[in-house]
Amino acid sequence: MGKYTPLRTFLKTQDGARVAMTFRDVETLLGFSLPASKQYPAWWSNNPSNNPMTAEWLAAGFRTEQVDTEGERLVFVRANELAAKAGFSVGRRHPLFGRTKGLGRLAEGVDLTKPADPEWGKVYE
Repeated sequence: MGKYTPLRTFLKTQDGARVAMTFRDVETLLGFSLPASKQYPAWWSNNPSNNPMTAEWLAAGFRTEQVDTEGERLVFVRANELAAKAGFSVGRRHPLFGRTKGLGRLAEGVDLTKPADPEWGKVYE
């Protein structure tokens, strides 16, 4: 168990789509102080290679939003909630996906690997 795993465990138990926390709440949950880099918004970014704690909230299915480093607070938002807010359906394909399946036909003897223009290679000579 990593030192930031309690954050993942906590977020996974939350029923709501949004979890507002202060930096102090996070520190209390973890049982130790966050590093000095908590004062930089980049530390709270959703880049998975950013820091070990980021991987924990992403693994719980959350992303950070409304990070206020001066006020030392932020909101964790379920990733699928962000997608829905942006107008994307979560876990579903577009209704037109696959509608043209079987409508296209190739003429007999067409070689899809053969260049359409036999002269195309001469451009590079």
